[in-house]
Amino acid sequence: MSGRRRAGREEPEGLLDDQPEADQESVAREIALRLLEVRARSRAELAQAMARKGVPGEVAEGVLDRFTEVGLIDDAQFASLWVEGQQRRMKSTRALKQELRAKGVDTEVIDEALAGTDDDSDHAAALALAQKKVRSMGNLEPHVRYRRLAGALARRGFSPGLCHRVVSEVVEGIDDTRESGVVSPG
Repeated sequence: MSGRRRAGREEPEGLLDDQPEADQESVAREIALRLLEVRARSRAELAQAMARKGVPGEVAEGVLDRFTEVGLIDDAQFASLWVEGQQRRMKSTRALKQELRAKGVDTEVIDEALAGTDDDSDHAAALALAQKKVRSMGNLEPHVRYRRLAGALARRGFSPGLCHRVVSEVVEGIDDTRESGVVSPG
């Protein structure tokens, strides 16, 4: 008997096609609800998860339409929350656009979510990240510090020009402090 239960759990993902539509809908709802419990998701992310579990497209669409209708799925709200959360992680708007595109959010919705960010948000995020990172680089040679800071900013999606400007500002502040004798040279 335990072998039967185990076999039921190890059922291949594509076997949902043999089940009645009501069961397929309940599986699709369960998949979506479990994912939405963890964090907000885009419609495309939920559709991909259902497809991976073998939920037929028309069943998935029906469940997704219903969830959208009742407000459980809202790509505009998801994009706004994503932008807000990732800005705290000091990422560039370019990186945010790429992440949202990868999550299946429409370009218009992405642009709308990023419209709320001011023009200086990239500079402020890059400056905050550089200031945070430079604290642990006090004993490095100036060219090594510059290279590491610029690399850290570039990995977060900041443009080369902004990276150079911000790193120059941060490094200049450190070099000025060292010259005045406040911080002992490494």
